[in-house]
Amino acid sequence: MSTVPSGPKADFVWMDGELVAWDDAKIHVTAHVIHYGSGVFEGCRVYAHPKGAAMFRMRDHVRRLFESARMLRMEIGYSQEEVLDAIRQTVKANKLKSCYVRPVVYRGAGPMGVNPLRNPVKMFIAVWEWGKYLGDDALTQGVDVCVSSFRRMAPNTHLPMGKVCGNYVNSSFAKMEALLGGFAEGILLDHNGHVSEGSGENVFLVRDGRVLTPPFTSSILSGITRNCVSKLCREMNIEIVEQPIPREMLYIADELFFSGTAAEVTPIRSVDRIAVANGGRGPITERLQSAFFDVVEGRAVDRFEWLEFV
Repeated sequence: MSTVPSGPKADFVWMDGELVAWDDAKIHVTAHVIHYGSGVFEGCRVYAHPKGAAMFRMRDHVRRLFESARMLRMEIGYSQEEVLDAIRQTVKANKLKSCYVRPVVYRGAGPMGVNPLRNPVKMFIAVWEWGKYLGDDALTQGVDVCVSSFRRMAPNTHLPMGKVCGNYVNSSFAKMEALLGGFAEGILLDHNGHVSEGSGENVFLVRDGRVLTPPFTSSILSGITRNCVSKLCREMNIEIVEQPIPREMLYIADELFFSGTAAEVTPIRSVDRIAVANGGRGPITERLQSAFFDVVEGRAVDRFEWLEFV
């Protein structure tokens, strides 16, 4: 008999206004989201901070959750402030000083078929302890990645700026391919063959002191940590440019790194087994990474108002 790896676990999950025991947090097998991916979600972090558990840009995450739901024509039965309060309640109930937060809005059990409009809109919030997404050494040593054979879905096929459950089948294909090939992550190209993003991260490239990142037209998610990196670049007087990036730029970059709420700011040390520069974390990546963690972990003033305490 094969052994299934254990997953995350906490004490309680918030479901439709109530805290329920983790093992009792269930949805029906005929829920529309299971069959058709009709849900939206967020991935958020709470950091251990000297002043207490600090929610990282939670209002921006909740706003994006509501925007994604709007794209899927789902009416959330709570206000954004009520969802924020529910997240606080869930973190407190689980007595966590730092954690990952996963709010999900989804179409539940009802009429079966592709049409989701008659199925009820449901919501849950799960939290759990989670370390470094790409591994404990990734932040200093960097990760090895490949260019995926799978393309990021094109505009007007899916809605790439929405954090929609069904969209992430595309990401899963790329992630599985990368892992089975001996890489930590895959970078997908867009419908024009330009760099889009990783399976769950935005991509940045450093060349001659400038930071480049793909635009929204390259089918990327509007990353919240991506926005943090942009703010830090401007504060440090580092030129940052959104522009289409051809694949070959990945092989001749001075530095490459991922950003994301899960991945935070993670250097990339090789692409398709070609070392990025000297194969280590570059100086601009290190400056941005240090500045980011100094804020979220409380070593620097939260001058951007990124944190809100539970």
